[in-house]
Amino acid sequence: MDPAVSLLQHLVSIDSVNPSLVSGAKGERAAQEAVAAHMLALGLEVHRQEAAPGRPNVVGVLDGGAPGRSLMLCGHIDTVGVDGMAAPFEPRIEDGRLYGRGSQDMKSGVAAMIDAARVAAERGFHAGRLIVAVVVDEEYASVGADALVREWGADAAVVTEPTDLQIGVAHKGFAWLEVETRGRAAHGSRPADGRDAILAMGRVLAELEALDRQLQGRPPHPRLGTASLHASIIRGGRELSSYPDGCRLDMERRTIPGEPEDAPDRELTAILGRLRDADPRFEAGHRVAFARPPYAIAEDHAATLALEAAARAHGVQPARAGLSFWTDAAVLGEAGIPSLLFGPGGAGLHSTEEYVVLRDVTTCRDVLAAMAGAWCAAPPLPEVDRHQRDRP
Repeated sequence: MDPAVSLLQHLVSIDSVNPSLVSGAKGERAAQEAVAAHMLALGLEVHRQEAAPGRPNVVGVLDGGAPGRSLMLCGHIDTVGVDGMAAPFEPRIEDGRLYGRGSQDMKSGVAAMIDAARVAAERGFHAGRLIVAVVVDEEYASVGADALVREWGADAAVVTEPTDLQIGVAHKGFAWLEVETRGRAAHGSRPADGRDAILAMGRVLAELEALDRQLQGRPPHPRLGTASLHASIIRGGRELSSYPDGCRLDMERRTIPGEPEDAPDRELTAILGRLRDADPRFEAGHRVAFARPPYAIAEDHAATLALEAAARAHGVQPARAGLSFWTDAAVLGEAGIPSLLFGPGGAGLHSTEEYVVLRDVTTCRDVLAAMAGAWCAAPPLPEVDRHQRDRP
């Protein structure tokens, strides 16, 4: 069996459900122990970094021993939950596909990038540095990527999220916002005493619907389309015969490059301000609970061209693509590491039947190894262009 496929099978067999998503989940430690052991067996210099208690990043380094460029390959080991899956940690191979939780998202990319270090070393890796970073918690808050970039950097990176062997050059960001309307509790038969917080939230929802139409009517980003928003969760009321004194909406705003970072916050501030002006009795507040920025790399960046060349050398004609979902590439990009996305194809991300195409896994591995060999052996970048923190 191909070494990348064998490693993928082993990783899928290990429960690494994110404990921030599923209460009581085992988390990433066991999977990261397997990753570290495998990297050590390959002869990589292995570093462990506690991103959170019991949740380590693992970073393997292949050092060429001579000046050159550094390349980071980065992927996450955590997965979403497994409700509804009969045997999520029993990897099954059928018709050239490997099934199981995390098979596509994204233990396949992790297996490909780790095995790329093996192939690069066997081909003779004489200059520069290849950094293979396996991180935790991407499926929730990316504490792993945040910790990684505090200590590690590189001249370029490839995040091996599933892209169907296309090259991801941009992706959307997001903001999670909480909106609360306040009313006055009273008996349902006494309207003079009560004020309905749920009806007040209806006004907010109408404004949000209008804003969403406006966002989607703007000129689209060439790779990502338009920004958008949706109402995710709403809660309010206590009982049928009482006026509700509170209502809370949790919503998501998807962002695109070029928008002001504080656009979601300012939009809600303006909406609530207009509603207060229209009705002095209207009471509401909001806050940004969590946000991550969108990301884009210059399409003519040297790393983009290097990855394209490596892909073509292995029979892949990769399209440049924008991705609707958020990834750790934005964290790396904010830290000054120009980052691309490239990984295997498959289907069923976050669903009850997830699989990856095995041929894509080995192709991804071969492309990454080729890129590493060419990129890292090239002359060092000018000092002004280098990211300096590429070693702890």
